[in-house]
Amino acid sequence: MAAWRFSSNERNRDRHAEMLEELEERHKRFRILVCINGTDASYEGLNFAAEIGRDNPCDIILLYVRRIDQGLNSGGLQVRIARQNMLDWGLELPGIEYLRRGYEMLVDLGYMTKDWRSQYSHTDIFGDPLGDNKVEYRSGRRKRIILKLKTAPTVASGILDQYELGPYNLIIMGPPRHWRGGIKSFIDPSTVQKVAMLSPCSVLTVRGSIDKKKGFLICIDGTEHCTKSMKQAAVLACNLKRPITLLSVAKEKKDLPLIKTRLSAAENLLADMGVKNVKTISRTGNCLEELLAIAKRFGIVVVADSGKSRVKRFLKGNIAFNVMGSAPVSVMNVR
Repeated sequence: MAAWRFSSNERNRDRHAEMLEELEERHKRFRILVCINGTDASYEGLNFAAEIGRDNPCDIILLYVRRIDQGLNSGGLQVRIARQNMLDWGLELPGIEYLRRGYEMLVDLGYMTKDWRSQYSHTDIFGDPLGDNKVEYRSGRRKRIILKLKTAPTVASGILDQYELGPYNLIIMGPPRHWRGGIKSFIDPSTVQKVAMLSPCSVLTVRGSIDKKKGFLICIDGTEHCTKSMKQAAVLACNLKRPITLLSVAKEKKDLPLIKTRLSAAENLLADMGVKNVKTISRTGNCLEELLAIAKRFGIVVVADSGKSRVKRFLKGNIAFNVMGSAPVSVMNVR
């Protein structure tokens, strides 16, 4: 008995060491959670993720969240799940179809090949025979592609739960169906709005095709939080070889000299980081209105939330979240 306990403890220590090593490896790579729902916007988001990861150590996780459904209860189905890769089930479930399409898209893009080493895993979920299912593809230690079919009470809760299994650097989603303001954002937010408000990491909402030539419009207000977000976004844009434009808006004309000084300081800061050829735009008026007026000239608008607590984001909101709800192009809220 003592020998058995020793062996069991030794296995637990080995498993714990492996988990720590895995977590350390994750922190070394850029990890992107792409929410797939079958729409063109979700696959445009996947295309953008592939562009980020092509020349960098990167994990791309394709996630489809389905709500708990007891109508699928079947002993035969459970046996199939326990023994077989979900892409081979042959079931006409939307989630599997969408994930398969994403996998084939990455192969067609040349991002991965079908001979990558794969591993399948299943986690039981009480009350649902499908549970959580994952197929992980690896290319050495630099890149991983994970297809995840996740079960949750709501889509938003499933996405946020998946973040806790990360961590992730970026969550990519399609556009919101609606965007609530004030107290309504607490009572009835859309899935995208809820994730954007509660996610600890940056969130990109994709609207249509992201034009490579149009570049990044990065909005700055001089705060430390915004400056940090600007540097993160600029590094990403630079790696993607996208043009960068900085925007700052003064409420009144008398504040324009301060705004131009702020833009010049930001431009110099990026130059010290090796980010060159940065353009600047200064405007006077309502910040949201001025930003939305020029947004179509860019591929991605980059905003930074105020750094408020999650509850305050829900109740008060800010310009960053208003931009996410109103902009006609893709918006990245950087944290």
